[in-house]
Amino acid sequence: MTSRPLIGVTVSRKSGWRVFPLMKLAIWLAGGRALRWQAGYRTVDLDAVDGVVIGGGDDIAPTLYGGELRVDVRLDPARDALEQSVLRGAFDRGLPILGICRGSQMLNVVLGGTLHQDAYEVYQGSRYVRTVLPRKRVLIEGESLLSRSAKASCIYVNALHSQAVDVLGQGLRVAARDEGGMVQAIERMSDPFALGVQWHPEHLVYRRAHRRLFRSLVAAARAERSAGGDAQLDAARQEAREDDARRERLWG
Repeated sequence: MTSRPLIGVTVSRKSGWRVFPLMKLAIWLAGGRALRWQAGYRTVDLDAVDGVVIGGGDDIAPTLYGGELRVDVRLDPARDALEQSVLRGAFDRGLPILGICRGSQMLNVVLGGTLHQDAYEVYQGSRYVRTVLPRKRVLIEGESLLSRSAKASCIYVNALHSQAVDVLGQGLRVAARDEGGMVQAIERMSDPFALGVQWHPEHLVYRRAHRRLFRSLVAAARAERSAGGDAQLDAARQEAREDDARRERLWG
């Protein structure tokens, strides 16, 4: 039996103790294994993993993308530095990446993009919710990697964020927006696999569309290990097709 791909997961020093078990479960259900990374916890070895998840947490320092410091935001400079290094190293090695909430924003920043520091001030038509429950409606772009992974054009998500993507980073496109137009997902258009979602799918593994995001990552990680970075998007698409076939055999 093929061993499970190993996925490095970055988490906050404050909340990692409760978030990482959810990540570990989601990745295990998707066919992988998870390794916890956080500032000051263990040395990051990107050569030892097959993929990366950049998790959620505090806001990203606006100095990283040309914004202005505000007194009312919580920052974690050590984590910012860690995740910038992880993402750059992952791209250098062609490792697949899933960014979650803050992780999606950091993916955009590392690729040269910018953020809205107060996204709900800009997108006043966007519904402000702060809950781990799926209460926010998100519209997914057709023919996107996300639409193939989630097998949906509209999904309900949770929301715990205040920042959101403004100017897109290099090689990224918008994969989903909420009903007010705020960016809710971004993705690379070519290998290696890189998908960022503004919500927290690790809290929603009881819903199939959200489990599928981790399955796509693990499929891309397995492809990277066996065939290299140029096969990752195809592997993620194939996993979605096979998941449909498994469901059809199970339920008829």
